[in-house]
Amino acid sequence: MSNAVLVIDMVRGFMESGNALYCGERARYIIGPIRKLLEREIATGSAIFYLCDHHAPDDLEFKMFPPHCVAGTTECEVIPELAGFSDEIIPKTRFSCFYGTNLEARLKDVRPDKIIVTGVCTDICVLHTVADARDRDYTVEVPVDCVASFDERSHRYALRHLENVLGAIL
Repeated sequence: MSNAVLVIDMVRGFMESGNALYCGERARYIIGPIRKLLEREIATGSAIFYLCDHHAPDDLEFKMFPPHCVAGTTECEVIPELAGFSDEIIPKTRFSCFYGTNLEARLKDVRPDKIIVTGVCTDICVLHTVADARDRDYTVEVPVDCVASFDERSHRYALRHLENVLGAIL
C-alpha cells in the first residue's frame, strides 16, 4: 500500500504577502521541503490531497479572524509553487480537514499505510486535523520542515502536543 499526503492551506491567502492571514516569510520556507516530499510520495504511488480554506462571505469564523479565502477569490487557490502535484482539491470551512468534507470517505477509498500531514498552521488546522486522524486510528506523520504557523511559540507548542499527546510521528 501507499500513503496519503494532506497539504493543508498552502493557498495564496496564507502564503502570499498582502493577504489578511499571510503566515509570513518563515512559512514560505516550507514550500521547498513540501515540493520534495510530494515528488517522493508521488513516485511511490501515494495519494495527494490539497485541503484548502474556502469560506462563504459571511462565515462565522470571521468573528475570530479577518475575512480570508472567500469562495471565488484567488486566496483559495493552491500556490503556484505547489500546484500540479494533485488534481484533488477538497475545500474546507473549519480547522479540521475532516469536518464537513469528503476527506474521510476518500481516505477509506485509498486505505493508506499512514497519513503525512503538511502545511499551515501547525497550531490550528494541522493540529485539529491530526487529532481527528488519530481519533480515526490512522498512523500520522508530521514532517517538521513541512509545517509552519504565524507564531513560532505556538508552532513549537503544537509540535510537542502532536507528538506527546496525539502520538504523531515527527
